[in-house]
Amino acid sequence: MRLLTKTPLKFALLVVFVTVAGAATASAQDARIQTSQLDALTAKASETVDVNIDASLMQMTAKFLSSKDPDEARVKDLVNGLKGIYVRSFEFETEGQYSAADLESIRSQLRNPAWAKIVNINSKKEGSVEVYLMHTAGQISGLAVLATDPKEFTIVNIVGPVDLEKLSDLEGNFGVPVLGIEYPKKRKN
Repeated sequence: MRLLTKTPLKFALLVVFVTVAGAATASAQDARIQTSQLDALTAKASETVDVNIDASLMQMTAKFLSSKDPDEARVKDLVNGLKGIYVRSFEFETEGQYSAADLESIRSQLRNPAWAKIVNINSKKEGSVEVYLMHTAGQISGLAVLATDPKEFTIVNIVGPVDLEKLSDLEGNFGVPVLGIEYPKKRKN
């Protein structure tokens, strides 16, 4: 999953973190992006990732994280309010294995007035990254990232109250790819 380790995504997510640090809780059942229309691409892909962790599975898994280990405790704290983590990723041997219509099926869901595109990066060398936040009653209730290049695309959908400052703690956990995000540390006075 080379695409998610590129510099534009790091920059995009840093912008997201700085823009909206510390979201409050909200009901986020409509923040789930439907991806079943992409199932046919699995046969064409050389590598796929499909992660579907709903609230009950997330809470059950979080019980196994230690409150004594600082890293595990941060992840446990972060997922306690989330309703789900969903990742779909497809990597292809050659270009042209997925179409603009496949991506449109995702983007059309994100045109809902509750969703706001906050980052849009396009690079001929590295592909594109789009970051969306869902707002429900003035609160952040979901996050969607669509990262594409000619041979790969990935959709990350986090449902629930997203604390963007803590989001990097999910990297490498619950199927969320390692994004290489560094959030600026708060200075002690």
